[in-house]
Amino acid sequence: MQKRRVVVTGLGMVSPIGNSINEVWDNLLHGVSGIGVVSRFDASTMTTRIAAEVKNFVVADWMPPKEIRRSDKFIHYGLAAAKMALADAELVIDASNAERIGVNMGSGTGG
Repeated sequence: MQKRRVVVTGLGMVSPIGNSINEVWDNLLHGVSGIGVVSRFDASTMTTRIAAEVKNFVVADWMPPKEIRRSDKFIHYGLAAAKMALADAELVIDASNAERIGVNMGSGTGG
């Protein structure tokens, strides 16, 4: 089996400590925590009222309204991060390379 080389050319990230690679990196270096009191819903009756929520994410910057309504938050985050990575890579995608380009994603949990 022939080994194929993989080259990471772009990065993108949506996380509790930032919504771009630069913001996340800066917050990591400064010890910023993304953990705080739950703000998306009333968690007062829950045993745990803290979480690491994504903050200040504007989904309309990344997706059209129709697609926003049809998908969950984790899709919004993943698509935005993928678009950031492709922009960061500055790739020109055309017929000669479209089948050789991919995006690898990871998620701790859903949205």
